Amino acid sequence: MGITSKKEFEKNDFPIIEQYEGGSIILTQLDALVNWARSNSVWPLTFGTRCCAIEFMAVGASRHDMARFGYEVARATPRQADMIIISGSINYKMAPVLKRLYDQIADPKYVIAMGACAVSGGPFYYNSYSIVKGADHVIPVDIYVPGCPPRPEALLYAFLQLQKKIKKEKNFKKQLTK
Repeated sequence: MGITSKKEFEKNDFPIIEQYEGGSIILTQLDALVNWARSNSVWPLTFGTRCCAIEFMAVGASRHDMARFGYEVARATPRQADMIIISGSINYKMAPVLKRLYDQIADPKYVIAMGACAVSGGPFYYNSYSIVKGADHVIPVDIYVPGCPPRPEALLYAFLQLQKKIKKEKNFKKQLTK
């Protein structure tokens, strides 16, 4: 009963140390608690340029309901967002605007590239001189969602993967060493 070694403690997000009649004592690290809170309240900034933006709207609807995962507040301004969802192709005139929006988001910030156009330029890259070959040529991307357009379930899976990534971060150690 309970955690007996440091390895077992690090494997669990919120390990229960000892059970008592009245309840349990939960011992955790401050990083784990802060990351749990941050991962369940991510506010996305939308950057939709083509048909993938319609699929993002479907994720916000009642059938898929991204609010269950803490992504419900889609923002229109970068200063209130934690993450940017790029859905659609990026042309060279929009690339500086995307970079400026990314720079205005407060740290830590995350990026999801949704759809074939945002991931690799899509079918428009090969027949056009004005399309960037993927969002990662403009800003760093954390998670790629393939598809043309990707299903809403694929974007929900990307949200879950981003939550896992946020929960594993070591925030306070990075800030103390700077």
